[in-house]
Amino acid sequence: MSTPSAPSTATTRRAYAIWAVALVAYAIAIFHRASLGVAGVEAQERFSAGASAISLFLVLQLAVYAGLQVPVGVALDRFGSRRMILTGALTMAVGQLVLALATDVPTAVVARVLVGAGDAMTFISVLRLVPLWFPGRVVPVITQLTGILGQIGQIAAAYPLVRLLHSAGWEPTFLGAAAMGVLAAVLVLVALRDAPPGTVLAPPAGLAQVRRNLVDTWREPGTRIGLFTHLVTQFSGTVFALLWGYPFLTTGQGLSAGAAATLLSLLVVVGMGFGPLLGQLVARWPLRRSNLVFGILGITAVTWTVVLLWPGPAPLWLLVVLVLVLGTNGPGSMIGFDFARTENPVERSGSASGVVNVGGFVASLLTVLAIGFVLDVLTPGSSTDYSLDAFRAAFAVQYVFWGIGLVGVLTHRRQLRARLARDGVVLAPLVTAARARLRGGSAYLPPRGD
Repeated sequence: MSTPSAPSTATTRRAYAIWAVALVAYAIAIFHRASLGVAGVEAQERFSAGASAISLFLVLQLAVYAGLQVPVGVALDRFGSRRMILTGALTMAVGQLVLALATDVPTAVVARVLVGAGDAMTFISVLRLVPLWFPGRVVPVITQLTGILGQIGQIAAAYPLVRLLHSAGWEPTFLGAAAMGVLAAVLVLVALRDAPPGTVLAPPAGLAQVRRNLVDTWREPGTRIGLFTHLVTQFSGTVFALLWGYPFLTTGQGLSAGAAATLLSLLVVVGMGFGPLLGQLVARWPLRRSNLVFGILGITAVTWTVVLLWPGPAPLWLLVVLVLVLGTNGPGSMIGFDFARTENPVERSGSASGVVNVGGFVASLLTVLAIGFVLDVLTPGSSTDYSLDAFRAAFAVQYVFWGIGLVGVLTHRRQLRARLARDGVVLAPLVTAARARLRGGSAYLPPRGD
């Protein structure tokens, strides 16, 4: 497919309008995704369930999300973003309606599965719009802004939804959430378009070509480093924001509900500020993206280590530092999509993004389940009064996935660098390259490699 090489001012304005509609749909999807996390305690009371059961809700939601990424990516390449985002919005609205009326665990599980299915159709569909409507030089920044501004939905879940839940109760709160899903669907139906007028789109691939594209997508080292990048940078912040951060801060650390909600909102705000900066760095240093990944991983693991080893409840300043660091995780995971975008042809963009998106969410759902399991093992009976020591042991499971992700990124970085060497490109040491860039003497290198 091709896009106009020099968009007019009118085209640019329309591009931002299209992006804004898609962004609203994505923010509402994030709101749906996060809504159960801040209502975890109320859900345990409503459904008479322990931590493992509540974890199961989110695990199944994330499992459906992750499991559908590749099929959704294939469907996205065939049917386009508008249809997929519309279908996702309606599916999530139905899921929230079912949850509003649910009074037992099986019905609530069905509701969250529907939310996960609709959520799976949204993000990569929004990402696919970006290179079709914007010139390549700004795609990394718009991509970062998409991931970060969409987190406004997390703020809506962390504060307004909590207040509504406490004042109006379960049913009105989740009926309102369902109405937001319908609103998103109406906006998409009326205003969203897949590509600018005049864009020539490739015809839908047949089944045999779809299979070949999937094989080629997976064989591409850029896809696999994207998957492990997404895994290693995303899961810690996601688990904290979606479910276990709120009870960790309130029950484990003794903060008030308002203070915990404020910290969760701060996490999102930090990401919104850090994302554009990271996008600029990725665009300026396309061959050094993995160094940014290692930096985010290192500071996240070190900060968690300090918090978990702190004698007694951590001081508020340290919890603020933790939240500030976790705010970098979402933007860091977006680097994975940039790997996939630059290393795959555009006709495989949907399936490549789907593969990348599997990484972080598989790690997230396994971490959510493992934390709930450890908490229940260390807490007798069905009590939700988890001790700080229980939370420390539970959050220690993160080190397993940090190790897996680190090995994956290092392995596929070597493969990409070997390909660069075969093409005659040898990377200078990072310090040397940084000095040369600051002096303005380095030549531009095409966005391949790490």
